[in-house]
Amino acid sequence: MSKKAHSRRKFLVSGSLGVLGAALHAQMQAQAPAGQLPNGQSETPGAPSAFGTAPPVGPEVSPTTFAEAEKLMQVEMTTADRATAASNWRMQMAPLYERRTGPKKIALEPTLAPASQWNPMLPGIPKPHIESVFIRSESVASLPSKDEDIAFAPVSQLSRWIESKQLTSTRLTEIYLRRLERFNEKLRCVITLTRDHAHAQAKAADAEIADGKYRGPLHGIPWGAKDLLDTANIPTTYGAEPFRNRIPTEDAAVTKKLNAAGAVLVAKLSLGALALNDIWFGGQTMNPWLLEEGSSGSSAGPGSAVAAGLVAFAIGSETGGSIVSPSMRCGVTGLRPTYGRVPRTGAMTLCWSLDKLGPMARSVEDTILVLNAISGPDAGDVASVPSNLSFNAGTDVKGLRVGYFPGWMKESPATDVDRAALAVVKKLGMVPVEVTIPNWPYDSLNLILFAEGAAAFEEITLNHQVDELKAQVPDAWPNVFRQSRFLSAVDFVQADRLRRKVAQEMARVFSEVDLLLVPSLRDEMLVITNNTGHPSLTMRAGFVEVAEARSDWAPDPKHPLPKFSPPRRVPHGITLIGRLFDEGALAQAGLALEKAFGVVDARPAGF
Repeated sequence: MSKKAHSRRKFLVSGSLGVLGAALHAQMQAQAPAGQLPNGQSETPGAPSAFGTAPPVGPEVSPTTFAEAEKLMQVEMTTADRATAASNWRMQMAPLYERRTGPKKIALEPTLAPASQWNPMLPGIPKPHIESVFIRSESVASLPSKDEDIAFAPVSQLSRWIESKQLTSTRLTEIYLRRLERFNEKLRCVITLTRDHAHAQAKAADAEIADGKYRGPLHGIPWGAKDLLDTANIPTTYGAEPFRNRIPTEDAAVTKKLNAAGAVLVAKLSLGALALNDIWFGGQTMNPWLLEEGSSGSSAGPGSAVAAGLVAFAIGSETGGSIVSPSMRCGVTGLRPTYGRVPRTGAMTLCWSLDKLGPMARSVEDTILVLNAISGPDAGDVASVPSNLSFNAGTDVKGLRVGYFPGWMKESPATDVDRAALAVVKKLGMVPVEVTIPNWPYDSLNLILFAEGAAAFEEITLNHQVDELKAQVPDAWPNVFRQSRFLSAVDFVQADRLRRKVAQEMARVFSEVDLLLVPSLRDEMLVITNNTGHPSLTMRAGFVEVAEARSDWAPDPKHPLPKFSPPRRVPHGITLIGRLFDEGALAQAGLALEKAFGVVDARPAGF
């Protein structure tokens, strides 16, 4: 800071006189006549403002306050530093909270996004040239006689039966509604069943199709929405007690897009409260493959319902792993789009710079069919952008460079299924390429998630409505939101700078390969790619055996997880990471792998 700048700031003296200075300053302010400065001097024309001269507000602080706060911030001040900081905190820093504490409070509406926004396309890196091409596979399967077999059929097949009028939307909708009613008691995956709404949409779809007005592959197809996606006049509860009676008046942008495609909404599906893990106000959503464990979250209901054949597809969301994890646990296919491709208008905000909406289904092609329908910008989402999608189900994948991390493939959470998948990549003519990234503290980026999440739910945190949530363990949102009030704004900016550095590193990696194959639950890659905005495709690749139930929650010795002897067989998936806005290449590679794995048609017992 220049000498001139120093002269403009009337800071109180430091050292042992600091606290006394603060008291005298406060007394002078209280006694100052109207029209005079707090220091007793008259207004001087042209005199600049100065930091630290506002009226004192907020609770008293002392050097001891800062000594204790240092433990939260992990910084160290000297005795003199603490005295100086305490001397004018109430005049210099406490007034900065007036927006929240008053007297001039101002409410920030939920739809208001921050002024700063994340753009995954770094300066100097050209956006990939992608032509808008969409060629789906042909289907020749005949319509099954059993409703159960129809229910588990992929969207790519269901759509052909509806298009050819072998199957009506009304019949298909009723099949799924009955299954939702029959199995929800076991799974707790439904928050609101939309029976009347669904029947009306299905009837309208059948009438249009009979009249030759076929809208495309989602016309007449029943779907479920993670219950953070607004649906006009139908409850959207966020899975959380404070919002369980919330009924929006307008559809979310993605809901509107699916309505325009002719899809039929049959259920609002569960999510972990406020998009964390798999516990909501109705209980825990369970995994159809292993009913003794939760389905993982936060897209718990979509993962469970899709796996059990209760909907044709679902819309989930991801901020830090909420599509990947339940897709892995429940053995379904989840496509997390590039940040900005799918508009989030009308969806619950957890983290403005991280939230993404994407499809979950029972096959790779199904997810890209849905993505094609829900892509495109919306004025209500400042981060949403125009984008092209190039997909051809018949494309040869030979020659695609598939990056992998050799060390990661040798250690947990990688399994023999992951290692076998790498061998299949080579067998299909794709080229495995060893890649590396620096050993940086990637989890530091979670500061952004915690700070934005605490900001999004500030009101219910400060008025203690978060205390109503069913999950109140230390790793649940109520505690995280409260703790996040004490995160450093300086460290938030530094985390944001690290985010750009990580994005630059990922750009280097993708200059060497076309896509990555990674263990789905490798924490570094979940954190990295959610922060950089890269798309991912999680798909079933085989089966593993587990001797203990799995959980998203921190271990609790008082509530041990169920153990199994003999171990239980459950699906296991891999994850492909793609270049920004190149989901078509992801799906084309995924289609080839899905066919080679030969495990996509297996169903959970009892459903």
